[in-house]
Amino acid sequence: MSQLDYEINKELGECYLFMGDLEKAEDYYSKAAGCMGTEPDPYMGLATIAVQQGDLNKAYTLYSKAASIKADDKALAGMALVEMETGREPQAFDHFVEALQSNPANMVALYGLIQLGHTQSRLEEVIVHMENFLRLEPEKTEIRYSLAGCLISVGQNERAADELRALLEKDPENVSARELYDQLRSAA
Repeated sequence: MSQLDYEINKELGECYLFMGDLEKAEDYYSKAAGCMGTEPDPYMGLATIAVQQGDLNKAYTLYSKAASIKADDKALAGMALVEMETGREPQAFDHFVEALQSNPANMVALYGLIQLGHTQSRLEEVIVHMENFLRLEPEKTEIRYSLAGCLISVGQNERAADELRALLEKDPENVSARELYDQLRSAA
């Protein structure tokens, strides 16, 4: 089949997935994968369908296939999410890190990494990824607030106060940030 057949089938798969018709989406993504087995997108679509159907093992296989073709942040984050859901936290942590190395602005990977950093007591490893994210998107106050919380958890209160001050400069009405900042100042 041709590149055009691949593109048409992939686009139809995306359309049907968006509309919620998983059966038709799966059919067209499968056709696209058959046309061009060297493209990750159909496998990503099929993995999304498998997740929605609750088949995490199949989803993981499909995310892994997509990552073997092109180890981009989306495939790696997909693998990590499945690993997280199936109790393989250390592998999930590593795949989230790989995803963020590929794309430091991947919010799914960053939030997953923050969660795992807390549960696995690996916050110091997470902080650098939050800082990298904020270099790209300094206006994301929720990430800056999370960074401040992580810094407090690892005993870096001065740095946390700096992050909270920066957040409050951009968003002076942020009640949570104000309360945390006031707690830090009163504890000092």
